Amino acid sequence: FLAAADGLGSIAIDTTQLNMSVTDPTAWATAMNNLGMVPVGLAGQQLVTDSICVPGFDPILSMMTGITPINPMIPGMGLVPPPPPTDVPVVKEIIHCKSCTLFPPNPNLPPPSTRERPPGCKTVFVGGLPENATEEIIQEVFEQCGDITAIRKSKKNFCHIRFAEEFMVDKAIYLSGYRMRLGSSTDKKDSGRLHVDFAQARDDFYEWECKQRMLAREERHRRKMEEDRLRPPSPPAIMHYSEHEAALLAEKLKDDSKFSEAITVLLTWIERGEVNRRSANQFYSMVQSANSHIRRLMNEKAAHEQEMEQAKETFKNALTGILTQFEQIVAVFNASTRQKAWDHFSKAQRKNIDIWRKHSEELRNAHSEQLMGIRREEEMEMSDDDSGDNPSKKLRVDDSALAAQAYALKEENDSLRWQLDAYRNEVELLKQEKGQLFRTEESLTKDQQLQFLQQTMQGMQQQLLSIQEELNNKKSELEQAKEEQTHTQAMLKVLQEQLKSTKELAEINGHDESQTNEINVLTVALVNQDREKNSEKRSPGLKSEKEALLIGIISTFLHVHPFGANIEYLWSYMQQLDSRISANEIEMLLMRLPRMFKQEFTGVGATLEKRWKFCAFEGIKTI
Repeated sequence: FLAAADGLGSIAIDTTQLNMSVTDPTAWATAMNNLGMVPVGLAGQQLVTDSICVPGFDPILSMMTGITPINPMIPGMGLVPPPPPTDVPVVKEIIHCKSCTLFPPNPNLPPPSTRERPPGCKTVFVGGLPENATEEIIQEVFEQCGDITAIRKSKKNFCHIRFAEEFMVDKAIYLSGYRMRLGSSTDKKDSGRLHVDFAQARDDFYEWECKQRMLAREERHRRKMEEDRLRPPSPPAIMHYSEHEAALLAEKLKDDSKFSEAITVLLTWIERGEVNRRSANQFYSMVQSANSHIRRLMNEKAAHEQEMEQAKETFKNALTGILTQFEQIVAVFNASTRQKAWDHFSKAQRKNIDIWRKHSEELRNAHSEQLMGIRREEEMEMSDDDSGDNPSKKLRVDDSALAAQAYALKEENDSLRWQLDAYRNEVELLKQEKGQLFRTEESLTKDQQLQFLQQTMQGMQQQLLSIQEELNNKKSELEQAKEEQTHTQAMLKVLQEQLKSTKELAEINGHDESQTNEINVLTVALVNQDREKNSEKRSPGLKSEKEALLIGIISTFLHVHPFGANIEYLWSYMQQLDSRISANEIEMLLMRLPRMFKQEFTGVGATLEKRWKFCAFEGIKTI
């Protein structure tokens, strides 16, 4: 067959696929789902919704429009569906049509190469068609990808197919690499390997450019609307001059609330050149009424200045009151830093008092400087105002200025004196702290040594207690081991005597080897019973989850082998699950659980072998 010759012999088509209807939509749904697209039914239905087919901008159009370009090939922008993830392999399946069958390419081969996608591409090149393929068969295959507007078939084995939308091209590219076979024919002319690639068509590029221009126009219109919305509103239109409007404006100019609006209208009329011989009297009366507002404005200014002076005075009085309170607080801090009260405070309290004192002094100095600045400004204003007055006023001003300067100098002197006292107190404190440091360092070292010794004593006591507990446990274990050893020695002696007697009887009676083997098995069983009794007394519980898991696996393995298994066989099986486990560890675990696992000897002489058996169910039956 041609399919086997072309490397498709490995693809097995079962009877369910052969009996399946050629219009079965599941094959197309699986193929489109592998591409990452939403599978929908048969021909005529879109496999992808129209919402993802919105075109975008192209970088070529950015120079002619001045708009930030949008690449239409970026996945997720709406023009092209996002590609399937690269880490998940796409599994292509067989696609059945009415007149042909499409076989997928070998998944181990690299994906078929394609050229760079032209902008606005809606046309694909399809090569490798069978020689006997007709235009109807091509339409039947590719109309599943979307609406086809035109098919241009060549005499050779290729054609060009133009789709209605751009996203349909991606579905057609998915079919690249498929082998197409017409019907069930094995003729070479009825099969071919498809090669689907992007094609550059002038119609596609023209349509794409038209869309880009339309989008550019829409973007310019949107930006213009946005600019118009954000533009500040224009001032209201001013009416033209008339005698009626002039009379209304004259009334508005007399009203204080409408004066600002009316004066702008009057200014506009004068600038427009509405003043002439006929309207000069009206304009003169309006200018006169505007001039009458000067006295009102001056009165308002004087009232505001008076309010400002009153506010300044109240502020200055409040500031002086605040400054006096600051002085009192600083005096309290200075009194507390004197030696009579200072010695009674703790170190932390002294530190806080010192910080508070410095902070209050800084605030006091800042407020005093602010008050002095206000007084200087007042003095300068008074000197400017009274420079043209009589000399008696000048003398009075000079006297008041001298008094203010003397008061300010007095305040500065007091603040300097307080600062000097504070510095002296700080020096004394530093001296005292230096003397105390030497004492405190010695006491601290002694306290640290005592604490260290106490901690070491406590640690040694705890170690002694733990060692005593371990000694007691070991003593008890030694006693148990001695008792077990004596018991086992006695049992061994008894068993040796029994073995001798049984051998003598066997030699006398001429028993065969099978009877001796039964005797060996019985003796081993007695020893195992003794071990079980002793291990029941001393067997501890399971130590970890790993041991529980090992016991479950071993019990399952031995339950499957009813005749038992030696330790090497069991260890080779367990090493497949855990390579770090050892045979000794498995044997110790089996010996710790005598109620679940028992050891038996089989064979005679060189074939003697130890085997472990699962006996947990026997213990349940006996109970």
